[in-house]
Amino acid sequence: MIGPVITCEPVVSKIVLVGQAPGDREGVIGKPFGWTAGKTLFKWFASQGVSEEAFRRSVYIASVCRCFPGKKPKGGDRVPDKNEISNCRQWMEAEFALLQPQLIILVGKLAISQFLTVDKLTDVIGQQFEQEIAGQGCSLIPLPHPSGASTWHQREPGLLLLNQALEKLGDHPAWPSIK
Repeated sequence: MIGPVITCEPVVSKIVLVGQAPGDREGVIGKPFGWTAGKTLFKWFASQGVSEEAFRRSVYIASVCRCFPGKKPKGGDRVPDKNEISNCRQWMEAEFALLQPQLIILVGKLAISQFLTVDKLTDVIGQQFEQEIAGQGCSLIPLPHPSGASTWHQREPGLLLLNQALEKLGDHPAWPSIK
């Protein structure tokens, strides 16, 4: 893992977004989803009436791993390994215990797999799941990763399922708190 640790500004929120890990540019920028994937992600949220500024001000953004895991030998970001995930897990669990979220937005297969069994994205994107997190009932809404390296969300059935997931976000009772 390559520092620095990237976290969002302190936000008390009933909504938590969980991503995979910071990219190589987030350390320089100093905020999660601050580069290409973030541009796509915040366009998705804008489709549900929430600007990037409002989202960052009102939603706690966490990640499975807190530091950039490094590059893959043949390009792209490396997926954090089991030890890296395990080493960072305590931070996310502490955040859930403090915030007691009503809604967790899971971005990308790694984040989704920390909470749900997922073989294919088509099995979970476009759905809402209910789970007990930190002793409280909570909704989980998975989204695909907005990375430019993935075109899953740009073609069918990914496009349809992404739109269904975004509609579920917009309809969730906690969503209006961030507009």
